[in-house]
Amino acid sequence: MINGLYYSITTSPFSAIIISMCTRYCMEKGSTLLAPIIDKALATKLARKFQMEMSKPMVTEGEVHPTDVAPVIAPGKDGKRAVFPMKWGFTVQIEGKTKPVVNARIETASTKALFKDAWARHRCIIPASWYIEWEHFKDDKGKATTGDKYVIQPNGDVITWLCGLYRIEDGFPAFAILTKEPSEELAKIHDRMPVILTEDKIDEWINPDSDPSNLLPYVLTDMISEKADN
Repeated sequence: MINGLYYSITTSPFSAIIISMCTRYCMEKGSTLLAPIIDKALATKLARKFQMEMSKPMVTEGEVHPTDVAPVIAPGKDGKRAVFPMKWGFTVQIEGKTKPVVNARIETASTKALFKDAWARHRCIIPASWYIEWEHFKDDKGKATTGDKYVIQPNGDVITWLCGLYRIEDGFPAFAILTKEPSEELAKIHDRMPVILTEDKIDEWINPDSDPSNLLPYVLTDMISEKADN
């Protein structure tokens, strides 16, 4: 245990890593639903530790970027739902450089060395208002490029419960967001989308003794999207 988080670390080599989704999500300023979650994370000793030892205050509103610290739902000491600040991205060495791996493909998370332990017992939920994606397409010359920026969330919901994995790195928790193949509508924007569940599935998802595969039929695909102003 560290600061109430259930974890264990296994060091092992890993194969090819793919960062496939967008690298932004947003917590809407003034959200009354997110406020209690944010407040719980801010009140932890871990939040102060991030601030003092890493000079990384927790993001409480607006866009969240890779390596930012943000509130995340995970099991506490008693195994029940709790909130902790975590850094976005598993830190790895790629070609001699330190890089954050912010996404994990759900199709291979159970077998990839970097993610398989977290998939088995260290799952979390990242609360957001929506996630952000840039349109991906090829230009007239066949070169990959990006277009308009979109904000996306589940149809009928105001909170987007992003499914993730976490691990402990040098005494600090880090998370990665799971991704899957997109719905037919979202495929027009990007070839991946985050794995999202409804709030009533959170406790089962983060339970280290549950089988995450049992929740895959409940993953949400009905999304609404609109172009962002900036």
